[in-house]
Amino acid sequence: MISTAYAMGQTGGAGGAGGIAGFLPIIILFAIFYFLLIRPQQKKAKEHREMISNLKKGVRIITSGGIYGTIQSIDDTTIGLEIAEKVKIKISRGNVAAVISDAEAVQKEDKKKK
Repeated sequence: MISTAYAMGQTGGAGGAGGIAGFLPIIILFAIFYFLLIRPQQKKAKEHREMISNLKKGVRIITSGGIYGTIQSIDDTTIGLEIAEKVKIKISRGNVAAVISDAEAVQKEDKKKK
């Protein structure tokens, strides 16, 4: 009987350290998710916001729907695109997927055509 009571007393005393050790795997998993998933996604979103804020008239872009065009007009929420000669559409600024070339490259391309 004495050995049983003694063994129970030992596990009760180690319970405080076991609580901290129980949270350690959760903390490690959160750190892994942060560095592998959350941080890269935030970085990509920040780069996209910067790209959208730096758009200018005459820049060739591709939309998230896959439409290529040249920016003809810009305001706070929309962009006017020319997708073919005399064919213009309006899109939301957030739907710009990528910048294909800048205005200088477009001007050089237009000079080559003439």
